[in-house]
Amino acid sequence: MAKRDEALARIDSYFDDGHFETELARRIAFKTESNLAGSETALASYLEDEMIPDLTALGFVCEIFPNPRQDAGPFLVARRHECDDLPTVMTYGHGDVVAGYDGQWDNNMNPWKITKKGDRWYGRGTADNKGQHTINLAALRSVLETRESLGFNVIFLVEMGEERGSPGLKDFCTAHKDLFQADVFIASDGPRIHPDKPTIFMGSRGVFNFIMRLDSHDGGHHSGNWGGLLTNPGVIMSHAITSMIDKKGKILVEGWRNTEIPDSVRSAIAKLEVGGGENAPQINPNWGEPEMTPGERVFASNTFEIRAFETGNPKSPANAIPPSAVVYGHLRYVVGTDVDQLMPLLRLHLDQHGFPDIEIIGERDPMYATRLDPEHPWAQWAIASLNKTNGASISVIPNLGGSLPNDVFADVLGLPTIWVPHSYAGCSQHAPNEHILEKTSKSALRLMTGLWWDLGVGDTPKNAK
Repeated sequence: MAKRDEALARIDSYFDDGHFETELARRIAFKTESNLAGSETALASYLEDEMIPDLTALGFVCEIFPNPRQDAGPFLVARRHECDDLPTVMTYGHGDVVAGYDGQWDNNMNPWKITKKGDRWYGRGTADNKGQHTINLAALRSVLETRESLGFNVIFLVEMGEERGSPGLKDFCTAHKDLFQADVFIASDGPRIHPDKPTIFMGSRGVFNFIMRLDSHDGGHHSGNWGGLLTNPGVIMSHAITSMIDKKGKILVEGWRNTEIPDSVRSAIAKLEVGGGENAPQINPNWGEPEMTPGERVFASNTFEIRAFETGNPKSPANAIPPSAVVYGHLRYVVGTDVDQLMPLLRLHLDQHGFPDIEIIGERDPMYATRLDPEHPWAQWAIASLNKTNGASISVIPNLGGSLPNDVFADVLGLPTIWVPHSYAGCSQHAPNEHILEKTSKSALRLMTGLWWDLGVGDTPKNAK
């Protein structure tokens, strides 16, 4: 048996013998809810009591760093250095999760334990992101145990605040660039395009969150006494929204659209089929940017969404004119969009369309858009490796439709960035009933084992940037 095949057989046994389930269950048990107060002990314990022992056993030297943001979780940097002449890969995972929503899962499932039902393994963090970095570390171990060396150097960064927007990550990496001198970045997060279709993406759309608010008067007032005399802020706000986006989803704010698609990106997207998979909603082929394919709309254009719109008291409506209206919106945007101009352009748009009284507020720092060209040597190398293990062509997405802190790795650290996701779009990752798929997880273990194995063979574009 060839050594590569031996490593693949070893990772199959790791899964079939229950070691993956045991390892993941141990990690799921940590209640690392970074968006809830009082999670500090769990966040630190995940690094100190779970990650460091496993990484140390694999020959990593580990160090925990405080977050530059005092209200955010720490960082773990683990390094395994074999030789200066070997390629160095930076990898990443986040050990924090969103709130567990205890008591809201089907059949009162415990979010902090793995519950297996058919092909689904339920538990908070199974998909986002404990399951994904557990797969990647297990694959590293399989290569190391088979070859008795990796054949490359590894820098592993674990953060504990990704679900809060990665506070402090950019400042930390900017201040410690010396810790992250690498040739390529390879990590896992997000969904495959279809559960059964191995996928690679090389960046992500950015996200710009904002609030629009209109306060018309103090308190609600009886509509029988004051209707026709007082401004209804909900009506004004609804007209503001319709000035920003038409009834078919086309963005109307001047400067918010981005319709320029590089040929290499358009070619890669043309091979993709979007909108399918288990639990997927029915897409509207007539929604979004006109004259674009569904794939181009979600991967190569800007999209504006209303996340919430409230006026009055929706849970207990009164026959009164409400005092205020508030909209929570965001723009997903691609490379080429000037994010610093998004707020000024919105202000100009609202003023020009007769809504100067609507206040706009940036909700938090944006995640910036990134994209590595699909023709980049490192992208082509990774695609070839994954195709070899898969036995057929994988799906290549130039950038994820969602958002990740990839700008830190691509722009701050200057690395070619490659993501190999191990989840799928219907995994309920931020809701009750989060889960991974057994078949997808076993496939992912093999793909990552093959990828790490090929990285140590020596035939890599080490000097390509």
